[in-house]
Amino acid sequence: MGERGGAPRQWRKQKISTIQLFAMMFLFDLGTALVVDYGITAKKDAWLAILLGMGGGMVLFFIYYSLFRQYPSLPLTGYARKIFGKYLGWIIGLLYILYFLYIAARIVRDFGDLLLSSALSKTPLLAIIILFVLVICYLLYLGIEVLGRTAEVFIVILLLFGVAGNFFILVSGDVNLQNLQPFLENGWKPILTTAFPTIISFPFGQMLIFMMLLPYLNRPRLVKKVWLSALISSGLILCWTASLNIAVLGVEVTERATFPTLETLRKVNFLEFIQRLDAIVVFSMLITMLFKASILLYCALIGMVDLFKLNNYQSILLPSGVILIFFSMIIGSNYSEIREDGGDVLYYYLNIPLLIIIPLLMLLVVMIRNGFKKKGRSKLNET
Repeated sequence: MGERGGAPRQWRKQKISTIQLFAMMFLFDLGTALVVDYGITAKKDAWLAILLGMGGGMVLFFIYYSLFRQYPSLPLTGYARKIFGKYLGWIIGLLYILYFLYIAARIVRDFGDLLLSSALSKTPLLAIIILFVLVICYLLYLGIEVLGRTAEVFIVILLLFGVAGNFFILVSGDVNLQNLQPFLENGWKPILTTAFPTIISFPFGQMLIFMMLLPYLNRPRLVKKVWLSALISSGLILCWTASLNIAVLGVEVTERATFPTLETLRKVNFLEFIQRLDAIVVFSMLITMLFKASILLYCALIGMVDLFKLNNYQSILLPSGVILIFFSMIIGSNYSEIREDGGDVLYYYLNIPLLIIIPLLMLLVVMIRNGFKKKGRSKLNET
């Protein structure tokens, strides 16, 4: 993947449609946020923190979109070198690749921990992770077009699961709106500190990864509509899910629960017949985490091809899968440790610099360069 031509020669014929891009963005955004205690540090006002974070994510989008407009045929690793120079840009590109792998490893581990706690308590964690990564590797081996078409199918399945799960929660009589009151009980501070930087970066800022995939889009002029549609729709669903979990479980239980959405659906008891809909959460989690981890690993792979001038990503797919398995196993001894010890590192030392500061610096450098170019042209015209 060279700087001049954008996508590698052997992949230039591969294209994804706007619907496929929307499906991948939507599934990516939901990811693990759909099942964890998302926004709970804002207590009863988690929904408001999510909405504010979504607004911040829209601001980040316009930074990313401005960069894409400058280099529509290049991935993120490509125009990092264009903007910062060959050597510094190469290092920044490598940092993004390592970041993609790290986030993918966290998602793979979250998947394993959720399956252990919900369905496969007797199965070794390593076996679950190996099988999950093998599925990811097989899906990626088939290419970006297959990944996009698969996302089109699974987004429909996920929405059906969501409608069914919400219906049974609402009719089972466990929803207590008093759990969401009073409004602004603890003031604005916990809401703002939850929205920034936690929610603005996870997952909305992490959509920066799609700057690696935009050169594959068959209708680039629709990027803005597709991106904002996926961001807003997924943000509203996350807002609703967080509110529903608190309304059913209460703030204290939601804070203590490892996977609140799972606990919420376990409370369903419809006519003493339909009970404990754990399978809906497990399958929903399988869909969202599979696509989020797949997209992250794929973008890490094409970034490696770009930086190291490889012929294709298939040759490094399995070794990268092994690295992913290794990272996911050593990232922490249990889920709580990963969330507590890795949270501050992720948000303050990785997300803020890589998702906010560096893209903003890129845009500033581009704007300054363009300003100098305009001045130079105006002087030439005057002479």
